[in-house]
Amino acid sequence: MINQLKSMKIKSIAMLTGDNQQTAHSVAQNLGINLVYYELLPEDKLTVIKRLQQQNKNVAMVGDGINDAPALSLATVGIAMGNAGSDVTLESADIVLMADRLEKLVEAINLGRRANRIIKQNITFAIGFIFLLLVANFTGNINMPLGVLGHEGSTVLVTLSGLRLLK
Repeated sequence: MINQLKSMKIKSIAMLTGDNQQTAHSVAQNLGINLVYYELLPEDKLTVIKRLQQQNKNVAMVGDGINDAPALSLATVGIAMGNAGSDVTLESADIVLMADRLEKLVEAINLGRRANRIIKQNITFAIGFIFLLLVANFTGNINMPLGVLGHEGSTVLVTLSGLRLLK
């Protein structure tokens, strides 16, 4: 999963943990994570998140415990592990992975990126079509019923386009 995230152009991957230095470095080395913060209390995680946000524009935080809740709410995107997460953690997160499997994070990122592309396409189409209807209206090439039909038809097309995310 770490290699997949790196291939998705995720700039940096860090591990924030309350575990001791030896355990943290051992786990991070096995996973291929270079940036490790260890022996952290919940308020220490907040400090690290703030520092990372100053260095990078966006910071995503994945957590499952109640001690992760403050950092999840501070991060640009907070991602909670659904089954293992406490109620406070789930409430603090922007995204909840219902399966407690980190590899689902890759799927969530891909879905988010795809949704973003489709939203931009839909907005571009809708604005373009409305502009076309306005030009047709001001030049007298369209009447009211045809304009309404065109507008409503474009709304249906945008809705259907959004449904592409379901596949």
